[in-house]
Amino acid sequence: MSKSIGVAEVKRHFSDVIIEVAREGGQFIIEKKGKPMAALVNIKDLEAIERKGSRLKKKGLLAAIGAWEEFNDIEGVVKLIYERRKTAKERRQIMLS
Repeated sequence: MSKSIGVAEVKRHFSDVIIEVAREGGQFIIEKKGKPMAALVNIKDLEAIERKGSRLKKKGLLAAIGAWEEFNDIEGVVKLIYERRKTAKERRQIMLS
């Protein structure tokens, strides 16, 4: 079960909080002015969260959208596609027919 703790209290008792998380498997939700801002979990729990996230593979359109997130030069690629479409022989034959 997660415990809520304020930022100021985490600062004052950081060593104790880290020990509780690391040794005892404690989990903390760190709040600022009553609003949850971050979570502190031990490495074992973090690894489980990451494994679960990697198993939830997106499919279909969601996968395509996710694939574009890491693509830096999409505008250049689109421009290149349009240029190649203009010069493609198959494209000209279809357009002339």
